[in-house]
Amino acid sequence: MKLSEELKWRGFVNQTTLKDLSRLDGEPITFYWGVDPSADSMTVGNLAMAMMARHFIDHGHKAVLLVGGATGMIGDPDGKAEERDLKPLEEIEKNKAGIAAEYKRVFAGQDFDFVDNYEWFKGIGYLDFLRDVGKHFSMTQLLDREFVQSRIGKGGKGISYAEFSYSLIQGYDFLHLFREKGVTLQLAGADQWGNSISGVELIRKLEGQESHVWTGPLIMNTATGKKFGKTEDGAVWLNPEKTSPFQFYQFWLNADDGGVETYLKVYTLLSREKVEAVLAEFKADPSKRAAQKLLAYEVTRLVHGEEEARKAKEATEQLFSGNASDAAPAVTVTPGEHDTVDLLVKAGLAASNSEARRLLEQGGVKLNQQKIEAQKVTVKPGDLLQVGKRKFVKIT
Repeated sequence: MKLSEELKWRGFVNQTTLKDLSRLDGEPITFYWGVDPSADSMTVGNLAMAMMARHFIDHGHKAVLLVGGATGMIGDPDGKAEERDLKPLEEIEKNKAGIAAEYKRVFAGQDFDFVDNYEWFKGIGYLDFLRDVGKHFSMTQLLDREFVQSRIGKGGKGISYAEFSYSLIQGYDFLHLFREKGVTLQLAGADQWGNSISGVELIRKLEGQESHVWTGPLIMNTATGKKFGKTEDGAVWLNPEKTSPFQFYQFWLNADDGGVETYLKVYTLLSREKVEAVLAEFKADPSKRAAQKLLAYEVTRLVHGEEEARKAKEATEQLFSGNASDAAPAVTVTPGEHDTVDLLVKAGLAASNSEARRLLEQGGVKLNQQKIEAQKVTVKPGDLLQVGKRKFVKIT
């Protein structure tokens, strides 16, 4: 399948400056895609666009993967109702290392260049940037951006000069990578269209050359209407210390029936034939959840490796056959009676006492698959404490 056909079939088409999509099927293109270090891990939202980039690589295009050490110092204001808090430089360094490690895992075996935009911004003087970059941006265009209008209009929280300038910084990234690495295409999520176009305009004005943008749609949870990967428990992370491989597997296993076809196409590298075959099996008997089981295994394998995917699959099978497994996260406590709220917090199933009490009141806590509402609970080694559908901890 040609790349243009693959992107259409998988649902990776949103907006693009390319008028002829067959250009993607011709000579190799050098493209870039990047993530800001707002956390020390990517989420499954970032993973969707990473998978889009994987298909470009698999079809012979050259990848430059960027971590935004400079842009991360400011923070992208798009989609934010109020000003971000600036992150300490030490935290940004830690976050950059975390994202770089995830690039290596998700793009294992792929050929790509890794860059950090702080490397070229750290030596640029303020006046030089205004003369060389700021001079070529129209204030009218920037003020017309939807997120700027929402922040400066009636009831808006306002916007700082720093966040207002974010689009110029990202635009310069594209210009720099065009000059230094021959990058002529930027990949991004739908919410980055405006920032990406800034680079296209800058390259046209300063270099007299053509460059392009390709954006993929934001993946939505068809059951909730919210961004995919945003749960009541928070984001779903690629970092195993933030979302364990077992919890990660459970997240995909519990994917809604209405969205599982989209998730299989976006989040796996399975062939069209394999996807269509498992969907046919799923539609014949949705109760067996064949599509969700394959999805969970494939995405966990991609992010955490074959061994962790196998362990998570085995743990799930044992769990639902009534047996706990060593693959499930564990908490060590003294056998006997415990305060339920304290136990939930210690086990990491609730972030605070108030959250633990709320979970209890709402009937969201189970011990060995039996709902508990009591303030005290008696546990022994091997018991399985559960919150919601996806969060399990074994008592050891």
